Amino acid sequence: MPLSREMERLRAEHSALIALARIVTDLLQAPGPAQLTELASARGMLRETLVRHLKCEDWILYPRLRATGDPDLMHITREFELEMGDLAAEYVAYDDLWTAERVAARWEEFCRETIAIFGALATRVEREERELYPLADRLHAATATLDPLIMGEATISS
Repeated sequence: MPLSREMERLRAEHSALIALARIVTDLLQAPGPAQLTELASARGMLRETLVRHLKCEDWILYPRLRATGDPDLMHITREFELEMGDLAAEYVAYDDLWTAERVAARWEEFCRETIAIFGALATRVEREERELYPLADRLHAATATLDPLIMGEATISS
């Protein structure tokens, strides 16, 4: 997939992650675990979106940015990779730990941990949007003007 489409998809996933986190956060405002079905559904969608998003960054975006050979781009890409590390695995572990039964039994603890992990995710999204994604956009703009066929950006016209 062309880099420009990947970036569109990654940004759309950021929006979806924020919306899903808001839904979960709104459900956490209840004094107790009254809407466990809705909570489980929103958490499941968030998990699926997050894991897919992180894999796309790890398998597609970061390798493309590293492959440029640009020292600054390689440095920030490596920095993000090291900082984010196994975020997908960590989130899955958190999510697996909080079964419906455990959420019901330890509601206040679940709410605290969820708010904390969502804060970390929000920080990551904000930083990617501010620092990393603009670099990918510049890379796309620079390479698209050089040779659209190499970058997979060419379109077929009739």
